[in-house]
Amino acid sequence: MSGLQLEESAGFDRQTIDYIQRAAASGLYEIRGLGAKRRVPNFDDLLFLAASLSRYPLEGYRERCATKTILGTRFASKPIELAIPITVAGMSFGALSARVKDALGRAATEVGTSTTTGDGGMTTEERASSKMLVYQCLPSRYGFNPDDVRRADAIEIVIGQGAKPGGGGMLLGQKVNPRVARMRTLPEGVDQRSASRHPDWTGPDDLVIKIKELREITDWEKPIYVKVGATRVFNDVKLAVHAGADVIVVDGMQGGTAATQTVFIENVGIPTLAALRQAVDALDDLNMRGTVQLVISGGIRSGADVAKALAMGADAVAIGQGVLIALGCNSDSYISKGQHISAIDDYQKLGTAPGFCHHCHTGKCPVGVTTQDPELELRLEPEVGAKRLRNYLKTVNMELTTIARACGKQDVHHLEKEDLVALTVESAAMAGVPLAGTSWIPGTRGTPGAAPP
Repeated sequence: MSGLQLEESAGFDRQTIDYIQRAAASGLYEIRGLGAKRRVPNFDDLLFLAASLSRYPLEGYRERCATKTILGTRFASKPIELAIPITVAGMSFGALSARVKDALGRAATEVGTSTTTGDGGMTTEERASSKMLVYQCLPSRYGFNPDDVRRADAIEIVIGQGAKPGGGGMLLGQKVNPRVARMRTLPEGVDQRSASRHPDWTGPDDLVIKIKELREITDWEKPIYVKVGATRVFNDVKLAVHAGADVIVVDGMQGGTAATQTVFIENVGIPTLAALRQAVDALDDLNMRGTVQLVISGGIRSGADVAKALAMGADAVAIGQGVLIALGCNSDSYISKGQHISAIDDYQKLGTAPGFCHHCHTGKCPVGVTTQDPELELRLEPEVGAKRLRNYLKTVNMELTTIARACGKQDVHHLEKEDLVALTVESAAMAGVPLAGTSWIPGTRGTPGAAPP
């Protein structure tokens, strides 16, 4: 219509108006899966300073670049040795199907890395297919079994998750099928809302006791990880180190989830970039860098992301959402017996489309990844899923070594902060690296705009 003036408010744009009207109509908050959609400073805001005249790059086809990664060297008598510094993050059976857990284990084993159980216990499929399996101990204690602790290769005590730090896990009733209910000692078809903190401690002193208990039950063999959601990272990392952790896992706000409140995903926690710098600073402050290993997660997607995380001080990364997408999440088709079969109609039934789907919580995943539906889960064939994930992890690792060689490194763990610059003031301040073309790190003494020394 002519003469209309369509001016959208910055504070009350169409999304905000839709949110208010939905809340007014239903009296309910929104629940969804995957991670934050808002733009925050991230690894894309960093660039590498490759070797040229002042440093020599390595020849990709003639000079080796090592990727071996060892986690848990502080106290465990049997630390985990990985072929690559890229691991599969904790994702539960319940959030994912048993067939997917099987595929994760197969792929991780083929590339020489570990996978992680997630909430709800250990499945026989995942233990059988995973050469190295990390067993999570979460506040819910659903499916927690001392015998499975002994069968694991490491134990991860989960204090918080990047997508919902300070909040408990969530598994809606449509995904609580008979097997999930049996493993978690829950009624079938009823929503599971986990506790937000462990039931047997009220502070870090109790974490010391829990770590000692787990060491005793595993004869001091298994590495003990402590995972925190990225909020008060500097202090949390220090407390975890003092409690006796072998490995610290820090999960940034870009980390995904199968289900939680959207208000959590978008408004709680800090970006992975900022969390990583704070975690490294804490380890440096305690002179524990290298003694306690650091795993970073939350929005890691590519070999470039991994290289930047290692350069900033991480020993390894954990990938969740990228793994699901490699398996077929948000694809327009699923693979069955070598054929691509359209899933468009199923996306439309959910009111979404490939590339925009975040409906993990519904259990109606069109490609059979985040579901317990007996028909939908058949769309993910473990052999096919394992092949796709193996290809993805191999590609990410090749990208990592390509960058490391370009920076003149014979080992990916030799990447360092000196190899990085930032594109924006915000990312430079968060990562603690100079703004590109200058020697200035915001928040430190120096002259903005000054050339590097």
